Amino acid sequence: MPLAATPYGTLHYDVADLVAPWQPARLPILFHHGIGASAGIWAGWQPALADAYRLLTFDMRGYGRSNIPATDFKWSLDLLVDDLFAIADAAGLARFHLVGESIGGTVALAAALARPARIATLTVSNGAHVGASIQRVEAWRRQLDEGGSKGWSDAFLRDRFHDDALSAERRAWFATEQEKWPRDSILNALGVLIGTDLTPRLADIECPTLLLHPDGSPFIPVSIMAELHRGLSDGELNVFGRSRHGLPFSHAAQCAQALRTFLDSRQAD
Repeated sequence: MPLAATPYGTLHYDVADLVAPWQPARLPILFHHGIGASAGIWAGWQPALADAYRLLTFDMRGYGRSNIPATDFKWSLDLLVDDLFAIADAAGLARFHLVGESIGGTVALAAALARPARIATLTVSNGAHVGASIQRVEAWRRQLDEGGSKGWSDAFLRDRFHDDALSAERRAWFATEQEKWPRDSILNALGVLIGTDLTPRLADIECPTLLLHPDGSPFIPVSIMAELHRGLSDGELNVFGRSRHGLPFSHAAQCAQALRTFLDSRQAD
């Protein structure tokens, strides 16, 4: 089982390498999921990418096979950035394409600022440069206290997907994965975003950046993503109609094709 060591426990990652040995080598792609999601959400991206790119996914801290911190553990954006690079280092990625969704998108933006030489391109899906409000933390805490992980997950599913966005099987799988998230991990990870504002540093992001955004996220309006786009020196914005905060899962094939087109157009490694 591939594990990345950190000062605060290990993180689990997986590698999918289906590139034919005669194909020219390209830089790998590292994916960072968000709160309530799991590494499995990226499976639908593989058909558009796996012929040319080695693909790496991981369980973010607080979930799944990675370290589950104690209740009083001090979470921070810097910690999550360090976690991302710990995965990259363990997998031998000197430089790579980075994809992040939701909080993973915020972490990805911060990672591109922290170590720009390591990031070839950046893709942010339903994520933002500005963080959550204390009101959302309190709303999620109330949902968890009153309905447990399932009650919170049931409410979150409505924020993620239109009723007809997924097959019954895919919706059930996603719900099961989301309900596995521990209460403290949900609230502490979300707490990282309170007060986060990368606006003053957006122009310092040097790599080409692809923005993928739903037209109906209840957390991040399109106007916020447009603000992020304006702040970047080299960015492309795609807004997907009839989509919510679960965009990278409900529209996996479309998002992956947008990424492939983006990488091909930039003649990226």
